[in-house]
Amino acid sequence: MLSDQNTFLWILLFALGAMLVNSVGIYVIWKNSRWAMKVLEYFMCFAAGMLIASPLIMAFPNAVAKNSSAGIAALIGFVFMFMSNRLIKKRTRTKELAFGITAIQGILIHSLLDGVIYTVTFSVSTMTGVLTGLGLVAHEFAEGVVTFSMLLKSGISSKKAALYAFFAAALTTPIGALIAYPAISRVSDSLLGLALGFASGVLIYVSASHLLPEAGAHEKGHSVVSFFAGITLALMLLLIK
Repeated sequence: MLSDQNTFLWILLFALGAMLVNSVGIYVIWKNSRWAMKVLEYFMCFAAGMLIASPLIMAFPNAVAKNSSAGIAALIGFVFMFMSNRLIKKRTRTKELAFGITAIQGILIHSLLDGVIYTVTFSVSTMTGVLTGLGLVAHEFAEGVVTFSMLLKSGISSKKAALYAFFAAALTTPIGALIAYPAISRVSDSLLGLALGFASGVLIYVSASHLLPEAGAHEKGHSVVSFFAGITLALMLLLIK
């Protein structure tokens, strides 16, 4: 495990990087929606590859090594995201404004959880954090674009949509990391294994049930290549750890 100072610096680097990439996605779709929509599917497919590979080849095995019940925690993480997503979808069937409000709630929770995941994975090892962090950062651009688009659909102005998207999707990630770090850095290995298992379930859900289906709905010529590029990068990083 890393020293406390180095762990915190890695977490801060990736959390701020995620915020920056998310902000770029928001700004680009605000100023140049045509180009952003062209590359959106590629970002989602690449992120999906990273976020499926990283928990399966690194995070989850580490979790099981620390706590044999990590599989149950992973299942809870997956089901938690599944039920949350169903609740959000059910509530967004109402009027346009309710759609925007609920979208903000869901994305805010998701982004806070991203920050927590950075803290959990880097507390295990540098490589576990890097593998997971790259996948999360890769999907931040797409998340910024999607957040802005959903807010725009709610009927608010593009300027307000950009501002609200930044606060809900970008700024919340480093906030989540900073909130989680004091607690995670002091927990036992057994509890850390459960937290890592939960995070693995969340990551697998986001990739398999959110990013890939959304990208598949607008599939393009090299989407599969982008997906396998994400998996390949995760494997390469594992080999050089």
